[in-house]
Amino acid sequence: MADVTSTKQSEAAEKVDYRNLPCPIPYEEIHREAMMSLKPDLFEGMRFDFTKGLNHKFFLSHSVFMGPTTIPSQTPETIKIPTANYEFGANFIDHPKCLLSGRVMTDGRLSARVKYDLSDNFTLKANAQLTNEPHMSHGIVNVDYKGSDHRAQVQMGNGTLIGANYVQSVTPHFSLGGEVFWAGQHRKSGISYGARFNTDKMVATGQVASTGMVALNYVQRVSEKVSLASDFMYNYMSSDVTASFGYDYIFRQSRIRGKIDTNGCTAAFLEERLTMGLNFILSAEIDHMKKDYKFGFGMTVGE
Repeated sequence: MADVTSTKQSEAAEKVDYRNLPCPIPYEEIHREAMMSLKPDLFEGMRFDFTKGLNHKFFLSHSVFMGPTTIPSQTPETIKIPTANYEFGANFIDHPKCLLSGRVMTDGRLSARVKYDLSDNFTLKANAQLTNEPHMSHGIVNVDYKGSDHRAQVQMGNGTLIGANYVQSVTPHFSLGGEVFWAGQHRKSGISYGARFNTDKMVATGQVASTGMVALNYVQRVSEKVSLASDFMYNYMSSDVTASFGYDYIFRQSRIRGKIDTNGCTAAFLEERLTMGLNFILSAEIDHMKKDYKFGFGMTVGE
C-alpha cells in the first residue's frame, strides 16, 4: 500500500502543467553559458578602465588601451602594428527600465546603445556605430516581445537588413526556436533553427543555419564554483570542424576561465579582485599552429 501511494505521489510531482511553462531566454542568447566559459574578453597589450559614478544613475568611464593590432595578410605569418586608443564613455541607468550608453574613441569611432522597456512585455533596443571608414558605419533597431512561455524579436538595420526570431518553451526544461534574416544590400538571406535543454546542473544547446554552420554546446555545472564547457562547430559548406573544451572556476576573490581547441589554440583569462573597486586582469592566448602569441594585463577601477 505504501509503495502504491509513493508511486502516485511521484507521478503527480512529475506531471507537467503545459499552460504554465517558464519563459525561455532570448534566441540570440541560447549559447550564453558556453560563451561565458569558452569566449572571455581576451586582449593583447595593456588595458586600464576607470568608472566613476556621479550619482546612482549617471556614470562616466575612461579606458586606455595600448597594444598591437593584427592586420589581414595573405601569408601564413601574423602581421601586427602597434596601436594606442583612449575611450570616453557616459552611461545613464534607470534600472530596470532604461539604459543609455555612449562611447567615443580617439580614432574617430562613436558608438551608442539604447534599451528602453516600453511595457512589461515590449522592449526597444538600438545600437549604432559611426566611423571615418567608408561603409563601416551601421545602426540596428530591435523590438523584443516577452510572453509567458515564449519570446519574439523583430530587427531592422541599415543596408536593408530585416530579421526576426522566435523561441518557445516546449517543456519546463526544453525550448525550440528559429530565426530568419534578409540583407538587401548584399542580397543575402538565411534561416536557422535552435534547441536548448537545461537543468540545474547542465545546459545543452544546438543550432543549425542555412549558411552552413552547425553549433553544438554543452555546459556541466560541477559545483557552485566550477563549470566545464565544450562546443563543436562544423561548417558543412567548407568542411571546417573545430571543437573546444573549457572551464570556469570561481574562487573567493577571483575567477579564471580557460579553453583549448582542436586547432591547437590555448587561452586563459584571470580576473582578481585586489580590493573593493580594484580588479587585476591577465589574458593569454597561444596559437602554436600560426605561431601567434598574445599576452595582456589590465586594471579595472570602480564598480
